Amino acid sequence: MKTIENLEDTSHIPVSQTAEENEKRTKEELIVSSILGRRFVPASLKSVAWESFTFVDEEIKIVESTDLYGATVWPSALVLCYYLERHGKQLCLEDKHVIEIGAGTGLASVVACLLGAHVTATDLKELVGNLQYNVTRNTKQKCKHAPQVKELNWGLDLDKIFPKSSITFDYILAADVVYHHPYLEELLATFDHLCQDNTTILWVMRFREQSTSQANEFLAKFQKLFDMDVIYDFPSLDIKLYRAVRCFRKIV
Repeated sequence: MKTIENLEDTSHIPVSQTAEENEKRTKEELIVSSILGRRFVPASLKSVAWESFTFVDEEIKIVESTDLYGATVWPSALVLCYYLERHGKQLCLEDKHVIEIGAGTGLASVVACLLGAHVTATDLKELVGNLQYNVTRNTKQKCKHAPQVKELNWGLDLDKIFPKSSITFDYILAADVVYHHPYLEELLATFDHLCQDNTTILWVMRFREQSTSQANEFLAKFQKLFDMDVIYDFPSLDIKLYRAVRCFRKIV
C-alpha cells in the first residue's frame, strides 16, 4: 500500500530531527483544526436538532437525529468534505457521476453536488427521509445537477437497484462505513458491484479501539479486490482517507 500524504510517517527520520517531527505534528493539528472548524452548533437547540457547516463557500444546514447512528455527522464526513473541497478541480468532479454509500445525513453528497457532480446519495430505508430533506434543502437552485436519493441495503438486490449494464459511477464516496456491525461482507459486495474499471473509491475510515481487528480484517479482504493508497492520515482523529481502484489499474 502506497502512502501519498502520511503525516505521521517518521520511520525514516533520525531521532535528532525532532524539529521536523514537531513540524509535521503542527501541520496535522492545523489541518484538523481547519476541518473541525467547519462545524457550527447553534447556542440554543430548537425542537429540531441541526448544525451548520461551511464548505464550497456555502452554509450547509444539516438536520440530525440523535436516536439513529447513521443520522449524525461524524468527523470522517468532515475529512471527506474537506478533501473534496480542496481537490474538486483536480478530481474533475464537475459533470462526473458520484454515488455515496452510507450517506447518513448527506453532507458529503451535498458538497459533491455543489462542486458540480451528478450525485446519488444512498442509505437505509429509515434514514432516507432525513437524507432526502438535507440533500434537497442544501442543493435546490444551487447546483448544476439535481441530486438523487435512493434506498440501498448493502449486498441486497444490488443488480435490481443498480443494474451492472447501467452503472457509470466515476467516484464512490464512503465515510465511516466500517464500524462494529455484522454487514461488512455485504459492504464489500456493494463496493465490488458499484465499482467499474474506471471508478475511483474515496473512503474515510475511523479506527475505533473496540473494532480495530474487525476493520483490519475488512481491509485485508478489500485489498484483494482493490489497490489502495492513503491520501490523508490524521492520528489525532484515528482517521485515514483512502483512495482505491480496481487491482489491475495503476494508481498514479
